Amino acid sequence: MSVVATIARHVLRDAVRNRVLHGATLLGVGMIGAAPVAGRLAAGQDVKLVKDLGLAAIELTGLFVAVFMGIRLLAREIEHRTLDAVLSKPIRRHQFVLGQFGGLVAALALALAVMAIGMYVVLAAAAWWVEDTVLAPAPAAPVVDPALLKAVVLTFVQLAVVAAAALCFSTVASPAVAAASTCGFYVICHFGGELRNLGSVVDSRFAASLAAGLSYVLPDLASFDVKAAVVHAQPVTVGYMALTAGSGAAYVLAFLVLALAVFAKRDLT
Repeated sequence: MSVVATIARHVLRDAVRNRVLHGATLLGVGMIGAAPVAGRLAAGQDVKLVKDLGLAAIELTGLFVAVFMGIRLLAREIEHRTLDAVLSKPIRRHQFVLGQFGGLVAALALALAVMAIGMYVVLAAAAWWVEDTVLAPAPAAPVVDPALLKAVVLTFVQLAVVAAAALCFSTVASPAVAAASTCGFYVICHFGGELRNLGSVVDSRFAASLAAGLSYVLPDLASFDVKAAVVHAQPVTVGYMALTAGSGAAYVLAFLVLALAVFAKRDLT
C-alpha cells in the first residue's frame, strides 16, 4: 500500500500544479461568486437560486475534472512512453492503476472542497452584507445551511464513479473515444427510469429489453442528485446518504476491478 500511496501523492502534486485544474476550479468559484448577481433577477427566490447555482457549478466543474484527469492520467503515460520506465521499477500494474485513481480522487476532493468553501463564503457574505430587499432569506432553511454539504458529499461520490469509469475506458480506448464514452455514460446513467420505460415509446422489443437491462446494470446517477432537496429544506436522511454512497463505492470497485483486469493484459509496446 505504500507504493499506491506514493503514486497517489505524486498524482495529487501533479494535479495541484496543473493549470487546467486551477482554471476549472477558479471558474467554478467564479460562477459561485457571480450567483448573487443572478439572484437579483428572481425576486423572492434569491437565496435558493444562489444555492442552486453554487451546487450546479460544483458538480459541473467536478465533472470536468473527473473526466479530464481520469482520461489524461493513463493516456499521458502511454503516449509519452514513460509507462515502461515506471513499470520497470518494483511497481506492479495494479499498484500503478490504484495509485492513479487514489490521486485522482484526492484531487477531485480538493477541488470540490475549495468550491464548497467558496460557496459558503458567498452565502455568508450575502447573509451579512446584503439587505433583505436584495437577497431575501429563504424561509425554510438558513442562508448558510450546513445541509448543503450533503449534496456536496453525494456529488463527490457520484463523480468518483464517473472518474472510475473514465479510468476504465482509458485502458481500452484512445483519449477522444474514452472522453466521449465517459460523457455518454454520465448522461445515460441519469435517465435510468426513462430507459426502463423505453418500451412505451419504441416498437422494438429488443431495444426496449436492452435499455431496461442497461438501466439495472448501470449506476443510477440521478439518485446522487439531492441538490433540489437540500435547497428546498427537504429531508435527506443519513440512511439514504449511507445507502447511496455504498452503492457508489460498489460501482467504483467494479470499474476498478475491470480496469485492472484489462490493464494487466494490455500490450504497452
